[in-house]
Amino acid sequence: MTQSTALNPQARSDALAVMTDPIGELDVLVVGGGIVGAGTALDAVTRGLTTGLLEQRDLASGTSSRSSKLVHGGLRYLEMFDFGLVREALEERGLLVTSLAPHLVRPIPFLYPLHRTAERAYVGAGLVLYDGLAALGRYDRGVPRHRHLFRRHLEKIAPGLRTDELTGAIRYYDCQVDDARLVLSVARTAAGHGAHVATRVRVTGFLREGSRVVGVRARDLENDRDLEIRARVVVNAAGVWTDEIQEMAGGHGSLDVQAGKGIHLVVPRERIRCQAGVITKTEKSVLFLIPWGEFWIIGTTDTAWHLDKAHPAASRADIDYLLEHVNTLVRDPLTHDDVVGVYAGLRPLVSGRSEPTSRISREHTVVTPVPGLVMIAGGKLTTYRVMGRDAVDAAADDLVAGGAPAAAASVTDKVPLVGAEGYAVRRNQRTLLARRAGLPLARIDHLLGRYGDLVDDLLDLCAARPELAEPVEGAPDHLAAEFVYAVTHEGARHLDDVLARRTHLSIETPDRGTRAAGAVADLMAAELGWDAARTADEVDHYLRRVEAERQSQLMPTDQEADEARVSAPDIV
Repeated sequence: MTQSTALNPQARSDALAVMTDPIGELDVLVVGGGIVGAGTALDAVTRGLTTGLLEQRDLASGTSSRSSKLVHGGLRYLEMFDFGLVREALEERGLLVTSLAPHLVRPIPFLYPLHRTAERAYVGAGLVLYDGLAALGRYDRGVPRHRHLFRRHLEKIAPGLRTDELTGAIRYYDCQVDDARLVLSVARTAAGHGAHVATRVRVTGFLREGSRVVGVRARDLENDRDLEIRARVVVNAAGVWTDEIQEMAGGHGSLDVQAGKGIHLVVPRERIRCQAGVITKTEKSVLFLIPWGEFWIIGTTDTAWHLDKAHPAASRADIDYLLEHVNTLVRDPLTHDDVVGVYAGLRPLVSGRSEPTSRISREHTVVTPVPGLVMIAGGKLTTYRVMGRDAVDAAADDLVAGGAPAAAASVTDKVPLVGAEGYAVRRNQRTLLARRAGLPLARIDHLLGRYGDLVDDLLDLCAARPELAEPVEGAPDHLAAEFVYAVTHEGARHLDDVLARRTHLSIETPDRGTRAAGAVADLMAAELGWDAARTADEVDHYLRRVEAERQSQLMPTDQEADEARVSAPDIV
C-alpha cells in the first residue's frame, strides 16, 4: 500500500479537501459506505482510477452490519436453480477464507437436521452439488466437505437439540465473518491504495452538464457546510436507498429495489448445547442458529419493509416468530428473557413489485440510466468483490465512451485486506506476543481475530499508554486501546459507531452497551476534542437509542415498532 490506511479526523478532512478541489476531478465517486460501496472503491482505486467514497452516516451503518454474519454459498438458492449465483458465492467464500481476509473469515460447521429418512438422499444430493460447485471454483475451497451423521452421533455433538424427533443430520461447512469489520477493512484497504474516504457526508443532488452527470452536491453533516464534488462517473451503491438516488437523478424505473427485513436474536451460548450451527427451513424463510463467540445468533425473518430505512425495527411479532421456530428444534425452550440482543437489517432486493421477498434472488444488477451515472443493487455480502468489479467495469465503459483510455482489469482477487498479509505469522507467534505484552493468550487471540497483523498497532498503543491495556468497565472483552484505535484508525466519529459497529456491545451485553457508554465516550472525547457537554450528548443519544430499540421490540406490529424506534433520531 502506498499510504496510511488510518481513517481518522485528519484523513477525513484531507479526503474532502481533495474531492472538493475546484480544479480537480475524480475518475470515480462512489456513493454508499456499505460493503458494495467499499468494494467498488477498492476495485476502482486498484485499477488506477482516482476514487472517492461518500457515506451519509457511518461505514456499514445500514445493511452491512446487520446481516447473518456469514460468508456462504447460499444453500437455499440451489432450490431456486440459481447455480451460477451459488458457484460464484462459493468461489468468493474460498478466496476470502484462504487469501483476502483469513483473520476475519473462518469456517464453521453447520448441521442440517433430517426429520424423515427420505430427506437424507435429497439433502445429501444438494450438498454433494454444493461441495462440487466449490471444488470447481478458481480458488481453494477453504472448508471441509460435508458428512452424513446418524442419530447416535448427532446426540453426542448436539445434546441440546430434540434429536428424538430426527433421523440424523448432515454436517457441512460455511464461513462466518464480522460483517461491519469486513466493510471497515475493505474501506481501509481502499484508502491505503489512495482512495479518498469521507463519512457523514450526505449526497443532496447531482451536478450535470447537459444530460451527463458530472458529480454531486453534498452536505458535510459534521461541519454543516455544502460541498460540490466533481467526478467523471458517479457509482451509486446505496442499497435500499437506491430509489431515492434514482429520483434525485431524475430517472425512474432503471432499478426496482424492494427492502426485505430480516431480524436476528442474540442469546447466550450455554442456552443451547451444540457443537455446530444449525440450518433448517421454515414456511417463510431459512432458520439459522449460528455460533458467535459466547453467543448464538438466531435468524432470520424475511418480510417486506416500507417504513424508516435507516433504523428498521424488530417487532415483538418478529421475535415471537423466531422463538417459536427455534423452540421446535431445542430441548430447553428459549423465552424472551434469554434474548440478550436483537438487530434488524434490510436486504436490497431487485425485482418486480409483486414478488414476495423470500422468493427474490440475491443476484445483483448494474445499470447506467444516464451518462456518468452507474447504479448497482441486489447481491449479497459474500459476493461484494464481484459486485464492485462489475460496477467498475460499467464505469470504465462509460469513461471510454467519453474518450478516456481503457482501464486496467480488476485485481482485487490478488489484494489482501488490511490485517491479512502477516496474519499467519502473527498467529504462530501468539504465545510470544502474549508474553511480550503481558496479556493473557485469550486476549491476544481476541485481537488477532479482529485486527489480524494490525495487532501490532494495538500492542504498540498499549505499550505507549499502559492504562489502555485494561478492559473498560461494562465491556470486559475489550481493551481500552480498542476504543481509542476505533477513532485514530477506524473512522469512528460518534459513540454509536463504536458500540454498535467497531464492537458489538449493543447486541452482546444484556445492558446493550449502556454500562460502558460513559467510559468509552470519555476515551473518544480525548481523541476527538469533545468538551463535557458534547460528551454528555453522545452518551444521552446512545441511551435514547437503546431505550427506543427496547420499546420497539415490545410493539406488536411493524408500524408501532417503527414509531417507537424513530423516536430516537440520529445524532448530528
